[in-house]
Amino acid sequence: MNSIQSANSNQSQIERSRLGITAAYYAAFIGLGLTNASLGPLLPLLREQARADLSQVSILFTGRWLGYLLGSLISGRIYDRRRGHPVMAVSLILVAAAMALTPAIPWLWGLVLIMVLLGASEASLDVGGNTLLIWLHGRKVAPFMNGLHFFFGLGALISPLIIAQAALAYGRFDWALWLIALLLLPVAFGLLRLPSPPAPAYAASVESSTSTKPHSESIRKYWFIVFLFVLFFLTAIGAEQSFGGWIYTFTVKAGLATAQMAAILTSVFWGAFTLSRLGSILIANRLSTRAYVIVSLLGCTLALLLLNTLRFLGSGSIEVLVLWLGTILFGISIAVVFPMMLSYAGERTQIFGQVTSLFFVGVSAGGMLIPWLIGQFFVSAGPYSMMVILLLAILASIGLFSLIDRRTRQLSS
Repeated sequence: MNSIQSANSNQSQIERSRLGITAAYYAAFIGLGLTNASLGPLLPLLREQARADLSQVSILFTGRWLGYLLGSLISGRIYDRRRGHPVMAVSLILVAAAMALTPAIPWLWGLVLIMVLLGASEASLDVGGNTLLIWLHGRKVAPFMNGLHFFFGLGALISPLIIAQAALAYGRFDWALWLIALLLLPVAFGLLRLPSPPAPAYAASVESSTSTKPHSESIRKYWFIVFLFVLFFLTAIGAEQSFGGWIYTFTVKAGLATAQMAAILTSVFWGAFTLSRLGSILIANRLSTRAYVIVSLLGCTLALLLLNTLRFLGSGSIEVLVLWLGTILFGISIAVVFPMMLSYAGERTQIFGQVTSLFFVGVSAGGMLIPWLIGQFFVSAGPYSMMVILLLAILASIGLFSLIDRRTRQLSS
């Protein structure tokens, strides 16, 4: 009886605090955006701090996404077994600690370890924010989920500006990271004061629901489609993360703009990214998920084709115009690929918890591999190799989506 009364009391508290809890998640995702977009503008500064070249320092992307991969795999089980808000609060504190310690470490291997910690903590926040918001709002989560990812983009938009202003005002970047770290702490303590949404009780696991022999052929087809989704997220989201992380360094090293203008361009990319996610709340009601994914991927392709022409253009106003148009178009187009592809997966096939984990494995692998690959060619083949690699990644995503679309139609028929 006492456990039932306690559960009812907790549910009543959640009902009264629903908007406050949602606001806390939004604040946490502003912080997540601040930290997520910080590595790109920091890359040249961290290279000087660690006394390494760009091909070496690109391993920071790999370390961060290795941590994200580990955090994604582990944190989901923790949220299923523990109250969510203390876990999110600890994650925020660890992110703040990683950001604050970054300027104090002069060794590349030490920075890699910090990036692993940062990535794992960011993954825990990402998984927690998305999962707990679903548990909080249930079937009415859609507009709140769009809002959550909008606030992530808002944080990513502000981050390069904070770093650029700190470097301009103080000639150092450590003040920017300390400020970001301090902004995260009140959110962590605020979450501890709010009741955690309870985890729903799931009736059966994937294994028990799909393990009968008469359906073995369907099972194999199902898991092959899941594998295709994982590859899609690897290529498409790897391209997203690579563009956001490398556009600053690309612009400076290609001689297209000053460091300050490159920081502004990075913010413009995240600004277009953020506005696109905000606009998708309205557009998604008028356009099918499949059509939205196709239009977005075609927009990404057109943007990268434009940016690949920069090497053939002479310096001048046309070159600047193409750079800005390509960056804005790519930001608008790539922003909705991840949330819309998740919605598309839910429409076309059954999605279980372990399948969602595999999707995040694809995201993590793309965030590790593609930025690292760009770093290996950036010095030897030149800055424009970045745009070639990104174009190939998006073309691979289009091919994978075409195959997924055909296979899911066959599975449902």
